[in-house]
Amino acid sequence: MKKLIVSVLIACALSLPAWAAEVTTKISGVHLCCKNCVGGVEKAVGEVPGVTTSVDKDAGTVTLTGPDTATVQKAANALVAAGYFGKSSEASIKVAADTGAKGKQVKSLTVKGVHLCCAKCANAVTEALKPVAGVTGNTAEKGATSFVVSGDFNDKEVFAALQKAGLSGKAK
Repeated sequence: MKKLIVSVLIACALSLPAWAAEVTTKISGVHLCCKNCVGGVEKAVGEVPGVTTSVDKDAGTVTLTGPDTATVQKAANALVAAGYFGKSSEASIKVAADTGAKGKQVKSLTVKGVHLCCAKCANAVTEALKPVAGVTGNTAEKGATSFVVSGDFNDKEVFAALQKAGLSGKAK
């Protein structure tokens, strides 16, 4: 009986690290205006093996769970690459904010990689850019893979505004 108890305890102890290693992060503030946005998140993150995803459209959150930090980080990177942005609840998971912007004053900026599945997404870009000093317009529209921001503005401020609205992209 003593050997059985010891065996069970050892088995539990050996399997505990596998349970403890599971990592979950909730990414909040993600632009999720419609079913296609949710589908875009699920498709992007679904390409990372071992990650489960839960998307709450109304709350603007994406919860990522995986076997370890590296796998969940890959899922967060896939989310950003698909044009979404947010803030991670887990300090070890970084939502990459690398946009290629130089922090310079520009008159035109081509932005690529922003998720623009519908007119609401395009409108979200326009609304996000309204407070950016010097921006006079943009060409974001449903289904576009890139758009142009015009005016006389700081390129980093454009991306900061897009990220605040839950969108990501890169300077082309």
